[in-house]
Amino acid sequence: MTQTETRSVIVEREFAHPPSKVWRALTQPHLIEEWLMKIDAAPDIVGRAFHLTGEWGGVLDCEVVTLEPERVLAYRWDFANPDPQYALSSVVTFTLTPQGSGTHLRMEQVGFRPDQKQALGGARHGWAAFLQNMDALLTRID
Repeated sequence: MTQTETRSVIVEREFAHPPSKVWRALTQPHLIEEWLMKIDAAPDIVGRAFHLTGEWGGVLDCEVVTLEPERVLAYRWDFANPDPQYALSSVVTFTLTPQGSGTHLRMEQVGFRPDQKQALGGARHGWAAFLQNMDALLTRID
């Protein structure tokens, strides 16, 4: 792998809920805050910039790059940090596929440099936990 190549995190999950319900969890701020992070604007229009704020106080600069309702949502996921090992410029893509009465969700985060092994591992762990939180949320809401 050369220094210009990047790595990805892919997490796939089956939800016993229709794509329309999963889509709401991906795009409605009050729901996003329950499974992911605090957010200051809905990621529901291509070109819309928004910020995600983690419990650790870090702020992610985001912008919607792809939006196909109930099918695909992608946004830039950038974290500025003076230490280049922790600075990240990536794209997160959620792809929804109907599966019977449920939904297959594929999340891919692209953009980890070879020197970001810790960030890559943290993202793998973090996304698994985030999607577990989403599953619990989907069970609670109508």
